[in-house]
Amino acid sequence: MTHYEGDLRRPEGARLAILASRWNPRIVDTLVAGARRALAEHGVPEDAVDVIRVPGAWELPVTAARLAASRRYAAIVALGCVVRGDTRHYEHVADRCAEGLMRVALDHGIAVSNGVLAVERFEDAEARAGGAHGNKGEEAALAALEMTHLWEQLA
Repeated sequence: MTHYEGDLRRPEGARLAILASRWNPRIVDTLVAGARRALAEHGVPEDAVDVIRVPGAWELPVTAARLAASRRYAAIVALGCVVRGDTRHYEHVADRCAEGLMRVALDHGIAVSNGVLAVERFEDAEARAGGAHGNKGEEAALAALEMTHLWEQLA
């Protein structure tokens, strides 16, 4: 029986995109920094990573689709932060963003790592952006890196 499993090595020549919203910048900037740091710590050169910023989480899926269609990237790390407010807007943005990112992955056959926080309170986001629950930007970047290595083996 053959066993396939990715590790944290970047396939030769693979480019990665960090796609991040500008909404809630204190949180998202920390997620981006964590993602960049994690990739660098695992040998991904800075010139193999592009950071693309969009206004908010709503714009992430459509931009991810354009990036995927370009075939320039082996993986996309999507980062953002949606905090529940007093209206249903939170559900619309957070749920449709996650669904859209999954659709991009399935439609384009590319690893799309969802590091978009959907939280009840701003404090919950802080805990996941370098606080008590780690840095989800870092985790999303490492998942994307692992998937690029796995898919290289499966090619």
